[in-house]
Amino acid sequence: MTLETDAIRETEAAPGTDWRILDRAALTRAYDNSGAVADSAARLAAWRERSAALRAAPGHVLDIPYGPHPRNRIDLFACGRADAPLLAFIHGGYWQRNAKEGFACMALGPLALGLDVALIGYTLAPEASLTRIADEIGAALCYLRARDEAAGRPRRRLVVSGWSAGGHLAALALDRPEADAALAISGVFDLAPIAGTALDEALRLTQQEVEELSPIRLAPRPSHGTAAPLVIAYGADELPELRRQSRAYGAARARHAGRTEILALAGRDHFSILEELSTPAGILSRLAADLAHGPVGDAAPMFADQGAGEVNVRIGDD
Repeated sequence: MTLETDAIRETEAAPGTDWRILDRAALTRAYDNSGAVADSAARLAAWRERSAALRAAPGHVLDIPYGPHPRNRIDLFACGRADAPLLAFIHGGYWQRNAKEGFACMALGPLALGLDVALIGYTLAPEASLTRIADEIGAALCYLRARDEAAGRPRRRLVVSGWSAGGHLAALALDRPEADAALAISGVFDLAPIAGTALDEALRLTQQEVEELSPIRLAPRPSHGTAAPLVIAYGADELPELRRQSRAYGAARARHAGRTEILALAGRDHFSILEELSTPAGILSRLAADLAHGPVGDAAPMFADQGAGEVNVRIGDD
């Protein structure tokens, strides 16, 4: 069973221009998140500055190798609780830009809520194919589980999360036995449109990769008889194609698996949405904690009394 039929149905039902009739230039603009957000460069610079300060503080374990390549490194931030669950965060940049070092500040919110946080680095395109990148993320999750086991630590809940391209990789990783839940933020879940953009000059996607690495085309992996829980979050002010991708994937997955929640954050764009993860009061931090070890504060339990095939849409305040 795959979700491809539902993916096509959702694409056809979505309002706005069908991506399949756009030429390469127009389709590239439809996925140009940096061009659509005037302060995107300033936000990235601010995150790098905050992240450098966190990485310079004592008590963290940085650049732990999990594979043979230079970017196969993990930064591990501990909250200080012996029984803390683990959030594994994957940075974005359309699989070809940025680095884990610039996103360490995204650990601040989850750390304050009792989660340990691992920032996963990976080889970028065009040096690595998307197949290899996905395999590297899997290897990183295997390493994190093996590291805990070697330390004599009981298996703990592991939530995999990511932003933009990292949201895509997080959704893929949810199919792995190492992952218990996922929070996919502003992700791309169908690679077919990406193959028609200038982004593909570095990615060089094959048709097989489009089929096998598009989460919307894959059936969820059952975990203890049910699919692992997934929260899909996106900014209400994001580009229409990014909003469509999240809604279509969420709807398709929920019909087959349930335990899927779609969250549109009012007043948030592709970049400002991460401010909701970098502080403990942010809704994404609270959702990560909810997925990891139950509701925090006044947050309502996710998936409570939710049947398979339902999609719960929350609208957050800016």
